[in-house]
Amino acid sequence: MAEHRLQRACPPAAFAVRAALVGAAVCLTFAGAGCGALDGPGAAGGTDAGTTAGPPYEEPAAVPTATFSEADAVQFANAAIDVSTASQGYVGVSAQADSRLKFQAVTDEATYSYDLAGDGTPLIVPLNMGSATYTFRVMQNTSGSNYVEVAQTTADVELESSLAPFLHPDVYCSFTPDSPCVAKARELVADAQNEGDAVRSIYEWLVANIAYDDAKAAQLADVTGYIPDPDETLATQSGICFDYASLAAAMFRSSGIPCQVVTGYVSPGDLYHAWNMVYIDGQWVSAQISIEPDQWCRVDVTFAATGSGKNTGDGESYTVRYIY
Repeated sequence: MAEHRLQRACPPAAFAVRAALVGAAVCLTFAGAGCGALDGPGAAGGTDAGTTAGPPYEEPAAVPTATFSEADAVQFANAAIDVSTASQGYVGVSAQADSRLKFQAVTDEATYSYDLAGDGTPLIVPLNMGSATYTFRVMQNTSGSNYVEVAQTTADVELESSLAPFLHPDVYCSFTPDSPCVAKARELVADAQNEGDAVRSIYEWLVANIAYDDAKAAQLADVTGYIPDPDETLATQSGICFDYASLAAAMFRSSGIPCQVVTGYVSPGDLYHAWNMVYIDGQWVSAQISIEPDQWCRVDVTFAATGSGKNTGDGESYTVRYIY
């Protein structure tokens, strides 16, 4: 079974501001039959941002939230696991310990492990492996890389929707109704005619306004366990690939657009990277971009903002490792 590890920061890359999406060196590639890039990265294009189609866009009446309920949680000596929201696509956990803790979500498909704070701060984890029987475990470090199980519960999860895990905030995509990134997203999609319009507006703004942070990438090059903060990325208007993906997901999800945060490898050389997958009812087609309706389609904001290069890959090949 695969075990999750947090990715290292993406290597430094030169940043170039893009005033318009199709005037940029863009890489938007897709997964699934019928989804594909119309042109390769860096292909010449005009200034037309393309066309969109589909049913009218409806902004969600309320911003999606994720909560941890101590009262509803399964209680253990020094931990609590809340599976009451499992049908909505996420679970919560809290624990207290003096040594390092991890939380695991396990199915027959894979095992995902997350760092868990030992001060009782709740952790929200997506049920990214869909409807299945999950085993949830709190693991406490004993020595070196050795851990012992201190809490476990099992749940037969039936999701309300296969998209549910990718509409709520979680550990790698944190936001609340009061988050500045949510307010900015609502501003950007205010005039959207359909979901393609909404995706385009958010994507173009991110590409044009968020700079790649070379110094941060160098600082985090050998660090594991990094957690992005979408509001911090918005405030500084800079970040590494994980920051781009996290902020994009927060803006898409809070706008009612299902979005995955994906980590894996890009060509050439299997550079570790983070990007997004979006799922819309509608389409967005331009000189270099083709998002088709009702399919998961890849959005690499970092590559679009920085362009092709030895530190960002060539955008030709993506290998998925983990999906959140």
